[in-house]
Amino acid sequence: MKTGAKTTRGGFTLIELSIALMLGMMTGAMVLALFNNQIAFLKIYRTQNFLTEEAPVINTYVSKLIGEADRFRLHNTIQDALSGARPQLAASPVLVMNFRQPDGSMRAAILSFENRGSGAQLYYYIVPTSGVLGAPQWSISNKPQNVQFFVEQGVLRMRLTGPAGEEITYSGTMQL
Repeated sequence: MKTGAKTTRGGFTLIELSIALMLGMMTGAMVLALFNNQIAFLKIYRTQNFLTEEAPVINTYVSKLIGEADRFRLHNTIQDALSGARPQLAASPVLVMNFRQPDGSMRAAILSFENRGSGAQLYYYIVPTSGVLGAPQWSISNKPQNVQFFVEQGVLRMRLTGPAGEEITYSGTMQL
């Protein structure tokens, strides 16, 4: 004879499993969409990294140097800058700055955008009294693709071209 006790089943129904599977797929799709969004944001951030981090540092160094200079000259090459030959007003990659020392003598420094074998960089040189230029004191930046110094309406300007093709123009004046 049969007893009236019901047997309980263990497990999930097909509908419950389908709902759980759908919730898992929707959660995975949302996580994947968020991940793709984060990757796109990082690409944009990396592209603008030059404008937000490197360009302000370059501006600080260069504006301080140019602001302290008593006079300047533009040249196409370091050799022309050292000899004083062929100064020009056209856009140039080399800027020679002269600074008056406390004893009244003059010292020179050079900002030069050049490739010294490890890629183009913006270098800073102090010109020794002997006139023989050694290695640069330091590299201001290796991120710009091009740096040009030029004079426009009597104002010294520097145009940087960044890695993504962005252009920044700095204008400087000298102290009187």
